[in-house]
Amino acid sequence: MRLIVGMISASCGLLNAGSLLDFSYGTLESLNDNDLRANGYFQSAYATDPTAMPLVRIIVGMKMESGDKLGAIGIYEKVISERPESMEARIEFGDFLGTIGRGDALADRKRVAAYRAVLEAMPGQVLPIERLIRFSREKGDDDGARAWLEKIDMDSQEAVSFYVTSTKSLYDSEDEAAQKRIANSFQKAMEEHPEWAGIARAASEHFREAGNIKEAIRMLNIHTAVVPSSLDLRIRKGILHFVAKEDEAGVNALKAVLVIHSRKALAHESLAKHYRKSSQLNEALYHSAELLKIRGGSPEEFEQLGVELLAAEKSRDARLLLEKAVYNHPDNVRLMTQLAVAAVRDSESKDSALRLFRQAESMMTHPSQVDPSFLLEFARELVAQGQNKAAEERLRNAIKTFPRTATKETAVALRALAGIWNAEGRNADAARALISRAETLEK
Repeated sequence: MRLIVGMISASCGLLNAGSLLDFSYGTLESLNDNDLRANGYFQSAYATDPTAMPLVRIIVGMKMESGDKLGAIGIYEKVISERPESMEARIEFGDFLGTIGRGDALADRKRVAAYRAVLEAMPGQVLPIERLIRFSREKGDDDGARAWLEKIDMDSQEAVSFYVTSTKSLYDSEDEAAQKRIANSFQKAMEEHPEWAGIARAASEHFREAGNIKEAIRMLNIHTAVVPSSLDLRIRKGILHFVAKEDEAGVNALKAVLVIHSRKALAHESLAKHYRKSSQLNEALYHSAELLKIRGGSPEEFEQLGVELLAAEKSRDARLLLEKAVYNHPDNVRLMTQLAVAAVRDSESKDSALRLFRQAESMMTHPSQVDPSFLLEFARELVAQGQNKAAEERLRNAIKTFPRTATKETAVALRALAGIWNAEGRNADAARALISRAETLEK
């Protein structure tokens, strides 16, 4: 029912009161597949309001279904005669003739006449010029199409975009004069209308592809100076500064955006890449973490960055990132183990770390999921909480699980286990053996 109401409502403003009821009945019958009754209502509505375009289209469709092409043409000509000011009707008539009259000289003349009439009423506008260019190209007359193109007024973003796109289509990419016209049209448009964001982006991209990075940046500078709230293009400008080896300008541009909107993912991504390339790890890690928090990512991406943050002793940053990771991927064991490790190393969350360790351990349903480094960290926290027996169990498992290549980590676990025994005054000989073994591994 909503669909029916929507169809009727969309045409209400285009029909007079006398035809609206019949049109509504016709629409309902059509939706119920009662075409004969529907056509009767539509014809009645059309007789009352023969210039309403929704009805014109329906009646034209009926004429074409019955093979009455001349009758369909006559319907359009009647509308144009009675409503000469309707550019919509002329354009639609021309398009209709293009569909049914290919190769018909009379149809072609009527089609061009319809488009020309619109151009006379709307000189320089894209709508009629686009149709006339299309007609010329269908006839293989590219010179005629080029002549029509030069009549366009660059008074809108649509017009500039159409001019550039059509020039690229009508001229060879090696045509220097055509390329210069494209460049000039972009430059003039930005000088006269610096507020046009779409043209600023297109102009910048054009000059970038042409290898003129300086001009690509200048196009964006013109726009963002007038519209500082155009953050996406300010980000684009920052990236182009990096391309131009103007690193300081690029960093400043992107940071300025983040001051205004701290969740602009592309700004963080670009800064992260720049700082990694410049071996500025702390800054790279910060922006990489912000990017993952905003965009999300795979468990592997979160885990890798979490490990990097912990290695750089950025425990709080690692915890905040991994909390986001676990929220996005609650069933991932490795992320949960990393979160527990980060939590115990961060003074702000240390009190809740033991709970996270137990939660992570409970998620390990297969031996392959056991991480000996996690067990070592878990054991340390258990010792700190006075739970030596539980810590001893984790340390034994860690020592068994560490690969042979992890000699330093195994030595740490051995010393930790010996420390528990010595603190409790038991297994003295075994404790000495563990320390001796650790010293061997550390050599």
